Amino acid sequence: MLKKIPTDQVQLGMYIQSLEGSWLSHPFWKTKFVLREQADLDALRSSGVPAVSIDVTMGLDVSAAPAPAPSTSLPATPAAPRPAVAAPVVAPARVSLQGEIERATQLVNRSRQAVVNLFGEVRLGKAVNSEQCLPLVEEVTNSVARNPSALISLARLKTRDDYTYMHSVAVCALMVTLARQLGWDDQQTREAGLAGLLHDIGKMMVPNEVLNKPGQLTDAEFAVMRTHPVRGYQALKEGGAVPPAALDVCLHHHEKMDGSGYPQKLKGEEISVIARMGAVCDVYDAITSTRPYKNAWDPAGSIQRMSQWSGHFDTTVFQSFVKGIGIYPVGTLVKLQSGRLAVVVDQNTGSLVAPMVRIFYSTKSKLPIPVQLMDLSAAGVTDRIVGRESAQDWGFTQLDDLWRKPG
Repeated sequence: MLKKIPTDQVQLGMYIQSLEGSWLSHPFWKTKFVLREQADLDALRSSGVPAVSIDVTMGLDVSAAPAPAPSTSLPATPAAPRPAVAAPVVAPARVSLQGEIERATQLVNRSRQAVVNLFGEVRLGKAVNSEQCLPLVEEVTNSVARNPSALISLARLKTRDDYTYMHSVAVCALMVTLARQLGWDDQQTREAGLAGLLHDIGKMMVPNEVLNKPGQLTDAEFAVMRTHPVRGYQALKEGGAVPPAALDVCLHHHEKMDGSGYPQKLKGEEISVIARMGAVCDVYDAITSTRPYKNAWDPAGSIQRMSQWSGHFDTTVFQSFVKGIGIYPVGTLVKLQSGRLAVVVDQNTGSLVAPMVRIFYSTKSKLPIPVQLMDLSAAGVTDRIVGRESAQDWGFTQLDDLWRKPG
């Protein structure tokens, strides 16, 4: 049974079902948990949250909570309220890509339906409820903490029909990865993830015949497409309860450092850091995905091309992005010094140029060879990457199956 009580009546042992107000203002990442730690109770009482709902079937009721001991001293002068500090989130332990791939696959399937529903409501003119996005952002953040490559790589495999929806999930994961790489705290990281999830919401106001056109857009159609940042910003602002970071990324993720972007042609320091992050994450997922009018570029090739686009991205943000996903992201086909071909199956945090690879082909014999998993950073391994290769040039059509397979 649920019971709403003032925050000052909350005691240790109670099961918190929900907290009143926006989830972005309260001090916890999760809203359903047993309150066990005094530090958490102190954070809740100092957060400004006026009331909470408790489930008395899962924890203590108000009547069961220990009463405070009577005081014989005069009441102390109230201390000035402390600013709310987000309680630290215990990050899940890092696992291998294969250890996360099954959970990430399930998350991709769930997140697609969640975003389809969210975008569908927006297309019908309903306001965006950012709090509905919390469970999805939380799952994405936890998956990225366990292994960022799993979810990011799976989301990259979206179909043409899925692009609009799964692009938002992918950018959410990329924003979380980049925020963690930049050393942002838990609150900032989840806001970055939410911003990534909502950045393209304005596309729901673009006519389907333009949004899903299988060929190149005409100038007139592209002009319509370019309205989506402003349309999305207006929709999010009208809905309310959307943090400034999400509004900023929605409006400015197509701005460029040299001032040639849109919609406001902002330049350099006029563009916020989180909008610069959104620009990098949005472009990377777009060019590595199969879209209605173009085929995907390979991950490492995309990184290389982006690095050559002078004036487009913030250099520091882009370098941090590369550190987060790798110079050779998962799924990249590489050639080794030994003449063998391999696909990257995981990153090594200690070395961007020595990932985990699965070797499967000999360029000398031009024949498949027994598949071998190799950690290029391991002691005694002398083979190394000498360059990336094009799967299309080699006629490999099952490369994605190779990096996804277990073991």
